[in-house]
Amino acid sequence: MTVAKTSCNNTPQAGSPPSVGRRFNFKLNKLDVTLLIIIGCFIGWLAYRSSIGIHYHWHWHQALKLVFTCGHDGGLPYFIKGIISTIRVSIWGMIFAAIFGLLLALAHRSSFKIIKLIASSYIQLVRNIPPLVFVFIFYFFISNQLIPLLGLSDLFRHYNGQENILQIVLFGHNNLWENLFSGVLCVGLIAAAYIAEIIRSGIDTISKGQWEAADSLGLSTYSRFRFVIFPQAFAAIVPTLAGQFISIVKDSSIISLISIQEMTFTGSEIANSSGFIFEIWLIVGAVYFILCFSLSLLFRKLEKYSSRYLQQR
Repeated sequence: MTVAKTSCNNTPQAGSPPSVGRRFNFKLNKLDVTLLIIIGCFIGWLAYRSSIGIHYHWHWHQALKLVFTCGHDGGLPYFIKGIISTIRVSIWGMIFAAIFGLLLALAHRSSFKIIKLIASSYIQLVRNIPPLVFVFIFYFFISNQLIPLLGLSDLFRHYNGQENILQIVLFGHNNLWENLFSGVLCVGLIAAAYIAEIIRSGIDTISKGQWEAADSLGLSTYSRFRFVIFPQAFAAIVPTLAGQFISIVKDSSIISLISIQEMTFTGSEIANSSGFIFEIWLIVGAVYFILCFSLSLLFRKLEKYSSRYLQQR
């Protein structure tokens, strides 16, 4: 698909016609049309086989009505709560994974061999075991001991304070705080190992001359990294980092197996209780696509900004 975009300079030249706003003209080329036809034929074939091959009768109206039915207390629908929980886990997981991944990347480049060994061992351990196995190990053997160790038992399990709107928006209701904490740690700890390698590879791409130039300016280690090295490395790793952040949204479905009520968990319960298996799971897949596609569009803008930064270096 090609996009034709026309724009005028901020200060029009003398004798030129008045400036007009940007106009977007979407045109489909032959490849786009071919792909759309193939996708349409495939969807039509699936619909035909589901109705003829397995004699499945679709119940979209009942499924959509069930998805958007409010709870017994008049609150949000159960499935919508699952979507909100997925978004909440994904956002906090991205923040935690980015911070911990950056620390791991710096530790992996440390001159202290012990710190470097610990960081390298953690990265290799997480990257070479299945995420599902890591989730089960962490949740059943570590999370239950970690919460009392951090002194969070009273906050998560015996909280009797009054919740405010900000707490509900950011963390949900207090009876779900422990689940949110465990889910964010599971997703973040897995993603941090991959983000650490992405950041490390970005730092390694910085030429030796940049390091020498920063040293010649007499910058401290923090200032050299903050103002010279990291901006260039970040601009180079934005596409790969964007893909990893999008994977966090999809990988959040794994924590449904430890009874955290995100979208996959709520969708599974609704599908099993109603019998609308195909309809509910197609809706779940569509919502995941919308979330990930929206995030990809956001990172695409960031990627364009970073590419302009690299061209101006």
